[in-house]
Order: sequence, then C-alpha cells, then structure tokens
Amino acid sequence: MLGDRLTALTSVSPTNPEEDTAEAIALARRLGVRHLVIAANELEIPGYAANPTNRCYLCKDRLYELCAEEARARGIAVVLDGVNLDDLGDYRPGLRAAAEHDVRHPLVEAEITKDDLRELSRALGLATWDRPASPCLSSRFPYGTTITRERLRMVATAEDGLRRLGFRTLRVRCHEEHARVEIACDELPRLLDPTVHSAARRRRACRRVSAT
Repeated sequence: MLGDRLTALTSVSPTNPEEDTAEAIALARRLGVRHLVIAANELEIPGYAANPTNRCYLCKDRLYELCAEEARARGIAVVLDGVNLDDLGDYRPGLRAAAEHDVRHPLVEAEITKDDLRELSRALGLATWDRPASPCLSSRFPYGTTITRERLRMVATAEDGLRRLGFRTLRVRCHEEHARVEIACDELPRLLDPTVHSAARRRRACRRVSAT
C-alpha cells in the first residue's frame, strides 16, 4: 500500500458539477486517502473562455502545473492521471499537456479499458463503479461559443434537474437559444412521457428544448 506516499487531488471550478466534487471527497474519505481540494478557475486562463478547439489543452496545462506545485511541496515524485486505454482513441488535446508535464497514465500502462476499470471497481466494492462519465460542463458548448459562469450555471442547473427526475446518463448541450438533451436510449421513452417531458422543460438550460 502507498499510504502517505499517495495524495489525491481534485480541482474545484465553475466548469465542474458540484456533485462530482462531493463524490470525489466521499470516495477519498472511504478509501482513507489524503485528499487535496484546490480552486482552479479555468475561465481565468487566457483564451479559455473563447472556447477554442484546444480548450482542453489550456485546462490540463494549468491543472498539471497545480499538480506539480503540490507534488513538489509534498515530496511526491510522480503525477498520475486517470486516462485509460480507450481514451487514446478520442480527440484529447489534454494528452499533449500531460506529455509536456511528464504526467504518467498508469491505466494505459496496464492496458486497462473503461470496461476493465468498471469491472475492477465493482470487484473492489467501489460505489462509483457504474457512475456515468462526467466531462466538464464546458464540453456542452460548441467550439467558438463563449463560455461564461452564467452559461455554465444554466447547464449545471438543467442537468441537476434531470437527475432529480431520475435520469442518470445525460448531457444538456447548449446551442445559443436551444438546449439539446442527450440521454441513454433506454431512458428516452420515459423522457418522452408527456408529464416527465413537461417537468424536464421547466428545468431547461436555454429557451427551447429537444431530446435526442
């Protein structure tokens, strides 16, 4: 066991849903892992709010700087992240930032996929084993759409409202005056129920809502 040689770090930002931070804190506490929660407002990074195609690079570059600072302060030799083997097939500018900061990907090194990770997590009895993926809220806006605190808050509120209606796997994509709800196929019939659909519309992020 790594014990005190391991420190988990979670960044808190307007781009991250509050429930993600709460779950990270609860998991670290359950595992008995030393856990740092630090502020990292990506909107303060030059160029980030313009939402360029390398937005994720700008975010990760700053995040890994913060990780490196905390690691040096605590005598920690290596910064690790949670990238898995399947992630290498996606468009992830943040991987370039990881390479520039010498961040290691232990799951990739062990050739662990997303499915493998869920099975291992379930075997270890982790409550998060089947937790839906939760990318940052900035990903809900098309590249080139300016990202603001208000817009992030609208999307977070809409998604939280849908979760309160019992939906698990979802995204609320914001396109100016339209919000597009992406939801798991097996949950779509329930969303289209007139009563539930009406309740979902009252929790909209933008003026008009459609489901896909």
